Amino acid sequence: MNSVRFLASPLRRALAVSVLAVGALGTAPAFAQDTTPIKMLVGFPAGGSTDAIARSLALGMEKSLGRPVVVENRAGAGGQIAAQVLKGSKPDGLTIFLTNSHAITMIPHTLKAPGYDVAKDFAPVSLVAFNPDVFAVSTTVAGNPADLKEFAAWAQKNAGKGNVGVPAPASAPDFVVSGIAKALAADLKSAPYRGDGPVAQDLVAGQIAGGVGSVGVMLPQVATGKVKILAVNGTQRVSSIPNVPTYAELGLKGLDDQIFTSVIVPAGTPADIIARYNAAIAAAVAAPEMKERLSSLGITLVSSTPEALGQRIQASSAASLAMMKAAGYTPQ
Repeated sequence: MNSVRFLASPLRRALAVSVLAVGALGTAPAFAQDTTPIKMLVGFPAGGSTDAIARSLALGMEKSLGRPVVVENRAGAGGQIAAQVLKGSKPDGLTIFLTNSHAITMIPHTLKAPGYDVAKDFAPVSLVAFNPDVFAVSTTVAGNPADLKEFAAWAQKNAGKGNVGVPAPASAPDFVVSGIAKALAADLKSAPYRGDGPVAQDLVAGQIAGGVGSVGVMLPQVATGKVKILAVNGTQRVSSIPNVPTYAELGLKGLDDQIFTSVIVPAGTPADIIARYNAAIAAAVAAPEMKERLSSLGITLVSSTPEALGQRIQASSAASLAMMKAAGYTPQ
């Protein structure tokens, strides 16, 4: 099983100039003389919350860097395909990867041969956002359960109807469903989809009883009156849905690792380029226009040093491994 831990060498190279990030932007005019587009890989289709973050970030980075940043969707396998593309890219700064945490903290544990080693093949640049997963239910469920425990009780009384859509098999949402089923003695079964967009669509249509997906995808569906959010992962409630409790508040342990989005690059990318991109990301996520575009989706924008991102990946990797083991999942 691959260890999701950045090796010292690429991390040190990234950190060596991270404190000079603002200064690096000061040399942007020379950097901008090269108008070759920077390719931003995204492991999910257009239209989802990760894609929305990517397109907003690309616009912001273009302003700081003075050169085009083009989003390229390489969807499939929960971001694994895009990660493999990144691994095969030259470390010249022309290819970056905006990824959610699943591809770099969960897949290396659930697959024996994911096709990349996060520690050896990639270098961290910056956190970009927290986009927590939520547990949502269709309001077509009989009795319209008011909370997660009521939904679990309904599922227990209606054997075979407690299907819960998840964005991918062997994902954090998949293991969340397993954890809830065990903790609340409920007949809940994961129904894997290809992304959380289709999960939200089937919830609205009443085709499935429940679903787990990003707050950015589920929150807009609440306005239809056909979807209700009952719980959120993470250590604190989300400001856009302040009345929705965390799993921990409901007494459900081991389900609080919050999904995050970050930018990584191929290992060996020059430290000065990492510094420029780190500073450009910080400027983009702090800009009012990006916050305005994404705030309605419940997405919290952040930035970080490469070191902080590396530490976050290590912590999330440990949490992912614990969830997988708790679910009794065997790497495939």
